[in-house]
Amino acid sequence: MRETDFVSGFARGLKVIEAFGEMHQRLSITDAAKLTDLDRATVRRSLLTLAELGYADYDGKFFTLTPKVLRLGHAYLAATPLPAILQPHLDQLSEKAGQSASASVLDGTEILYIARASQRRVMSINLTPGSRLPAYCASMGRVLLAGLPEGEARTILARTELKANTPRTITDPEELIAEFRRVRAQGYAVIDQELELGLCSIAVPIENDRGHLIAAINIGAPAAHTSAAEMVTRYLPLLKETQAALRLVLR
Repeated sequence: MRETDFVSGFARGLKVIEAFGEMHQRLSITDAAKLTDLDRATVRRSLLTLAELGYADYDGKFFTLTPKVLRLGHAYLAATPLPAILQPHLDQLSEKAGQSASASVLDGTEILYIARASQRRVMSINLTPGSRLPAYCASMGRVLLAGLPEGEARTILARTELKANTPRTITDPEELIAEFRRVRAQGYAVIDQELELGLCSIAVPIENDRGHLIAAINIGAPAAHTSAAEMVTRYLPLLKETQAALRLVLR
């Protein structure tokens, strides 16, 4: 790609859209400038353009995204059959486990939820397709990072803000690399309250019929009901069953 091919204004506009989230549903120009590290004039033009095109509402001080912005995400969901293929398998897995089951792909330093079957809410945030979580401390993220060449995994960790969400969160890069090796060897990842206190989860990789890693699936459960050790004995067989079934249909 040549430097002249890069549309910097478009890139800055996308960065402004990404500043919105569950914790930042309403943003002023000042708020958005701080979150994006862009100058106020650039942010102002981007937000006013979004409002003019119907992607945002503006009340004179705060901007909020409109449902029209979902068209951008729907383009991905409509263009790939993966969520539609995964959903019935997740529904069945969730029903058998009696717990919520999810599927995600790696997107930069985060995992992106692309399908979910929810039995009950086990996290303080409401997870739905389109939700994002840091990859380093999520079970599906660990599986997806473990599937990368180690150099790529290190690069992603270097770009990640490795913060301790709980006292149990692993934040040392070398400890995480060692964990990725362990996950790769055993074929699954277990998170014991590293993302949020009270939550345990277990994930396995999803490969196509050629053995290429394309996604991850997991089961999450309250730690008060199921310990991390029990996650393996109770839910790993169900995950492996779903893993094998998906490999036959993902081509």
